Parts: sequence; structure tokens; C-alpha cells
Amino acid sequence: MSFALPEAMREYIDARVSTGHYGNTSEYIRDLVRRDQEEQAKKRLRDLVEEGLASGPGHSRTKADDKELLAIARGEID
Repeated sequence: MSFALPEAMREYIDARVSTGHYGNTSEYIRDLVRRDQEEQAKKRLRDLVEEGLASGPGHSRTKADDKELLAIARGEID
């Protein structure tokens, strides 16, 4: 994979690598991607929590609910 960056960004990355925080440019880019993945996962979780809270009051699971959840986990239903 290759991509072009403005000179100012290249200089910034080079400076970050030269401080010893990263072994090379690729390591720095991989760290940025990992951090972005973590942030997206956190956002997804926050969205799911908000959706759950907005859905109204909770209720106790029934045996039928448990059976359906197991079927979903096994891939038997969507």
C-alpha cells in the first residue's frame, strides 16, 4: 500500500519516529489504524447502549428468549 502525504505530515511522522516512540513509519501508521479501530468499536458500543436505553424499560428474559439467542449464536437463524 502506498499513499501520498503533504510534506508537513511527512515531517511530523518523521519527528515522531525519531523521538523513539516508534521504530519506523509503518509502526506509527499501524498504531494510528489500531487506535482508530478501537475508537470505532467504542462508538459502536455507545450507539448500542443509547439504542437500548431509548428502546424503553427492560423485561426479564424467558426460556423462549434463551432458546432464540442460542439459535442465533449457532447460526441457525439470523
